[in-house]
Amino acid sequence: MRRSQIVAGMVAWLFGMAGAAHAAEDAPRVELRAVGELGFLDVLAHSLRQGSDGTIFRFPEDGGQDNLYTFVRLSAELSLNGRHTLVFLVQPLDLQTQVVLRRDVTIDELTFPEGTNLDVRYAFPFYRASYLYDLLGGPERELSVGASLQLRNATFVFTSADGSLRRTSRDVGPVPLLKVRVRWPLGPNWWVGLEADGSYAPAAIINGDSDSATTGALLDASLRGGVRITDQVDVFLNLRYLGGGARGTSDDNDDEFGDGFTSNWLSTATVSLGVQYRLPALD
Repeated sequence: MRRSQIVAGMVAWLFGMAGAAHAAEDAPRVELRAVGELGFLDVLAHSLRQGSDGTIFRFPEDGGQDNLYTFVRLSAELSLNGRHTLVFLVQPLDLQTQVVLRRDVTIDELTFPEGTNLDVRYAFPFYRASYLYDLLGGPERELSVGASLQLRNATFVFTSADGSLRRTSRDVGPVPLLKVRVRWPLGPNWWVGLEADGSYAPAAIINGDSDSATTGALLDASLRGGVRITDQVDVFLNLRYLGGGARGTSDDNDDEFGDGFTSNWLSTATVSLGVQYRLPALD
């Protein structure tokens, strides 16, 4: 390589570093953001099996989850020096249906006969805290990597309409995730972005529970496009895949019924409109 090429490369690198430093200086020292989404959720696939001899209960076909459901998501973000971002997210998810069973269904050793009027509740709300580090550090462009800690709060309830038959399951636990987020301008006001949180690991690693032989996975990934309305307000259209679940047997089974085996997998797609509001920057 010629000396002139080496010099040119070093000059380009120095200008690139200077540009990144200038972009970081342009970012506010402290910025607070509030983000809300409202739209609909479609269940693509969803199955549950409770107990090793249990029926594979497919919610869209057996449990009436073939409608669209209201989707709401709220989050708050704290950005420091254009590099570090803390995010707290609240995600409600509570699907309740009423069906007439077309076949016998066994849940944790209890059989609901064909023809039973069944009330079904599948609630899986979660709370998530995240940390992101922006590799670019500019006010408009973002390429951030980090990690999240999610707290799941699951409740499954199967009840005959007359109340004579019921099975319930409840579970609370932490879920660590890897996180990435990208935002790129398309012009003075328009932009596109993507965001993903995900993990795949045995529950013994995820929960620190040596008595569990369960493997779990989660993926929350979205693609969005938005426009800046004012200096404080952006609006965007968001397409999201949210899915995951777990399969295995827990030796620490405190339930009165069942052998601790569970297989629960959920896949959903959402379409939502979102608003991001920036509070006035603290310089």
